[in-house]
Amino acid sequence: MKTIFLALIITLFFSACTQETQNKLGRSIQNWTGTNGVLDIYMGDKLVQRFIKIDKLSTAMSTDGNTPRNYRYGYGYLDANFNYKTDIGEKKLYFEISNYSTPYIFYDNPGHN
Repeated sequence: MKTIFLALIITLFFSACTQETQNKLGRSIQNWTGTNGVLDIYMGDKLVQRFIKIDKLSTAMSTDGNTPRNYRYGYGYLDANFNYKTDIGEKKLYFEISNYSTPYIFYDNPGHN
């Protein structure tokens, strides 16, 4: 009975929030639990780099903390042979992606370990 009541309260709370607030809460939960993200970096129409096992892709903030900077950053394993696996020699690296110059796609890894 308590579980049903708690589920009802949570449902009412989320339904009362705006879509943007729901998105922020969802991102906060993902930041807490992590994801299994993949970042594909392109040069023209050719895939040139792939990072896997990314917990989150963050937007850099200005020193005052109020203005977003023009790049995103994170940590992930460089997947040199594009097989969605961390092979011997593929290490976890820090990376930065410009919002202007580099086409990229960030997505959840669909079923790969």
